[in-house]
Amino acid sequence: MKKWLVAVTAAVSFAALYGNAWAAPLRLAEIQAKNRQTQKYTCATGKILQVTYWNTANGQSFALVPVKGQQLLFVNTLSASGAKYQAGSYTWWTKGPRAELYDAMDGENAPPVLSDCITLNR
Repeated sequence: MKKWLVAVTAAVSFAALYGNAWAAPLRLAEIQAKNRQTQKYTCATGKILQVTYWNTANGQSFALVPVKGQQLLFVNTLSASGAKYQAGSYTWWTKGPRAELYDAMDGENAPPVLSDCITLNR
């Protein structure tokens, strides 16, 4: 019984590690961008971000936000105020010319990863 469990665990681990190499590239031909806008933000830390937003014909919107040296694609989600975008554990929340970046992995009451980000090209 233990040998069987070890074999199954090894197979699942191998598939998880190497599964991405077999995946086909992501294609989004079905989503038609209605408009695209790029904003530069300067944050309280002095960091400058360039964020690109896409609004689509079907009402969806996306944001390409640099996080820890990688470009992450965020999807717009429901918010009571402003525009809220999610990518994994990260939340990019904008309201008017201001924005903040949160990481849910830091805890519910954790301060933003980036705060007081204000658009440079208003």
